Amino acid sequence: MPEQHAFPFLREILLFLTLAGILIPILQRLRINQVLGFLAVGAVLGPFGLGLIARDLPWLSYLTFPRAEGVVALAELGVLFLMFMIGLELSAARLWALRRWVFGAGTLQVCVSACIIGVIVYLSGQRLETAVVLGFVLALSSTAVVMQLVSERNAAHTPLGQASFSILMLQDLAVVPLLILIGVLGKDASDGLAALVLVTMAKASAAIALIYLVGGRLVRPLFRAFARNRQPDVFMALILLTTLGIAALSAAAGLSMALGALIAGLLLAETEFRHEVELMIEPFKGLLMGLFFMTVGMGMDVRQVQGAPFWLAGVVLGLFAIKAAVLAVLFRIGGLNWGRALEGGLLLGQGGEFAFIVIAYATTRKLVDPALGQLVMLAVGLSLFITPMVAKAGRALGDKLERDDDEKSAQLSDSELAQARGRIIIAGFGRVGQLLARLLTDQGIAYVAFENDARLVSKLHAQGLPVYFGNASRAELLRRVHAEEAPAIVLTMDHPASALHAVRGIRREFPDVPLFARSRDERHAHALKLGGATVVVPETLEASLQLSAFVLEALGIDEAAVDRIVDDERELFAATLADTKHPSH
Repeated sequence: MPEQHAFPFLREILLFLTLAGILIPILQRLRINQVLGFLAVGAVLGPFGLGLIARDLPWLSYLTFPRAEGVVALAELGVLFLMFMIGLELSAARLWALRRWVFGAGTLQVCVSACIIGVIVYLSGQRLETAVVLGFVLALSSTAVVMQLVSERNAAHTPLGQASFSILMLQDLAVVPLLILIGVLGKDASDGLAALVLVTMAKASAAIALIYLVGGRLVRPLFRAFARNRQPDVFMALILLTTLGIAALSAAAGLSMALGALIAGLLLAETEFRHEVELMIEPFKGLLMGLFFMTVGMGMDVRQVQGAPFWLAGVVLGLFAIKAAVLAVLFRIGGLNWGRALEGGLLLGQGGEFAFIVIAYATTRKLVDPALGQLVMLAVGLSLFITPMVAKAGRALGDKLERDDDEKSAQLSDSELAQARGRIIIAGFGRVGQLLARLLTDQGIAYVAFENDARLVSKLHAQGLPVYFGNASRAELLRRVHAEEAPAIVLTMDHPASALHAVRGIRREFPDVPLFARSRDERHAHALKLGGATVVVPETLEASLQLSAFVLEALGIDEAAVDRIVDDERELFAATLADTKHPSH
């Protein structure tokens, strides 16, 4: 007779907490994606893994999850908070700042990918409803996996990182109409599908708008009234109340609870409490996501790989091929070069975590056959597993194509090549690079500039400016303009990781050329100095010194005294930076 507890599923909860406490630090130390780690553990220890033999070996039941229902309730809580955290990231200001990528490229990616995949599913003999659902589901990518890979490479602020994040934001938003659409398709559409879709969408939109408006009127005053003293227990209680309360309202309106949790996150993202909420839930973020993905892993029956190995391989490879092609074209149209565009396409080519939520929901609505749903979820899971390898290959391919582009771009005419010799080289021609170029031109000093934004290069080159497409950290490109004879190389690029990579590459190839670099902050400045930069100027330091000077002058301090104070601070920082020596020095 199985052991009974007053607290349901106590053994499963204790096992999960034990695994999470061991897994998370191990995965972090080994730099293994946590999502993949939890998926793998769920698959191995779940009811389709070692749980299968737990009946014959009773002691094994204490180390496995032989019953999936033992963690389903907790997993549903994990889904709610996963949606809540995504909503917290989707503030209106952030969406508007990236609107071109979010609503332009993101919408096109979802629609085009969904159409292509949906047509293939329909032609394979599935129902139209099934094709529509699977087309949209498989058009989505994994925010959790992709953003962790981007963060590990310190590429979140690069053009590719920003574009990838923008498209992922639109995909997260697309889950809302997708869940509503499944609810529509799951009803009897004998009286006309179009009319039913319009009516249900109108009702759902009205319900969402009402929840959002009423919630907005209540949430901010609620937090202001009860979180005034910033007591952690009160604050956490309010977060739980907001998330679960709005999720319950959403369910009462006939929508999914996951959608309500997303709305709760969106509401709090618009308040002044957003950052404090993020800090409060940060310790639970990895735990709740781990819970969700471990449960997903438990639902993956790896034995099905033996039954349909070629089908699964074809789905996974086809998914990457279709989405990578669509995304690469959109990234290229958006201004990225072909190398980075293909890298981005492969980075976002996998299925997303929402597939497990949406397919399970569609299965209960009888829109997707359970056996087909299991195979598709397994294919999505396998695509998540191979994403780090595919992303690494994509990066290598992107680097090679970028090198080839740089070599072609470096084929300057003889006259241009002769003029470039002995000029100052500017790497990066954004606002800082353009200002520097204008000042140099005013002083009659010649320069040659390189920039990665193809559209900007075309525009400026057409104006007669000596700006060329290319990555100035590439030795092949710099040799073409005889960088060893340059009076100086100036790095003005905006992305910390790119600047550090460029400094190291330039210093390795041209050890004697003066190298001036712009840094984001003091920490970045020390890294650039250590990498070999001759002089580093932190933009935050200069902005702070200028602001301080204005404040001191406003207080009546003599201008000469203010200049002396600011110069002393600048020299103090320069002295500190001078202690940072490049290893080769």
